[in-house]
This record gives sequence, structure tokens and C-alpha cells, in this order.
Amino acid sequence: MGGGRAAFVLEDSFVLSHPRHALRVSVQVVVLLAIGMAFFLRIPQVTGPSMLPHVQPGELVLINTLAYRMGPIGRGDIVALDHDEATAQTFLKRVVALPGDRVRIERGTLFVNGRPVAEPYVSFPDRRDVGEVTVPPHGLYVLGDNRAESEDSRTWGPVDESAVIGKAIVGLWPPQGLHS
Repeated sequence: MGGGRAAFVLEDSFVLSHPRHALRVSVQVVVLLAIGMAFFLRIPQVTGPSMLPHVQPGELVLINTLAYRMGPIGRGDIVALDHDEATAQTFLKRVVALPGDRVRIERGTLFVNGRPVAEPYVSFPDRRDVGEVTVPPHGLYVLGDNRAESEDSRTWGPVDESAVIGKAIVGLWPPQGLHS
């Protein structure tokens, strides 16, 4: 420790001295990423205005299909779900209530368990009333951020957790991203 020369001499790394190994490892990483994306990620294109201004029509959104196998669905999450089996359309909606929650909407204000919910993400409110509903076990109450133009739990009722494909992570194209 007393000011002598460094005890370690850096040599060429193994990867630089073995380019075939580096290429093999790189190909394996790319293949694993491709497999992961094929099985655990989806990239649907948004077709409607129900999540404006946070998700734009035509935007490609990355969906993590493993997210809810690793952890619970939370209030405020933007989820991708299959609601209508006849159309095979993927819907993006925000989870506003979980199983056991009581939900109602009065003059456009969302109430969960009797308390008003601050919703800074809603830029286009809808002033309609919706009577109180208790979210059943394994159910979710989902709403679009653009309340004025969203088809959601106000008309469908709560959706079953099994309809959830995954969690919306980020907008891919155009490259402004997914705003929460």
C-alpha cells in the first residue's frame, strides 16, 4: 500500500482476443432478445382517440405481457386488454378501480370508495353520471383518459383480469413516448 506500482496488469480482454467468441455471444444475445420480444412483448397500433392526449391514434405502443405475472395490476396503470372477442381488437385503458372497490361518477368526477380521485391525466372530461358499482373479485374498472370519446367500463361494466394482455410501457412510434 505504500506508493508502489500497481499489482495488477491489464491484459487484452478475452473478448477482444477471441473475436469468434464475441460474435457467438452477440448472436446469442440477439436471438434471446428476439425470442423475448416474440413471447413477452406486443406492439399494437392505437386506432382510436380514447387515451388522448397521452396516447395518440396511430401510435405504436410496447406492451409488456409478463408485467402482471410478476406483480399486481395497480390503479393508474395503462393496460392493454381484449374486450370484444368478435373483433380481436386490443384496447388501451387506465385502471381506476380494483376488486372490491366501489366506483361512481358524478358530473364527470370519479369517486372510488366514496372519495373523489384526482385525475390530472384527463384532459377531455365527460360530465355524465354513472351509478355506483362494486368491482367484483378478479374484476377491474377501466376508463379511457379521453372520457368524452372512450368506450370503457362506463358502458361495459368491470372487465375481468383475464382480459388483460399486459401493461403499456412506452410509445415506440412516433417517438414521443407514452405519457402517464
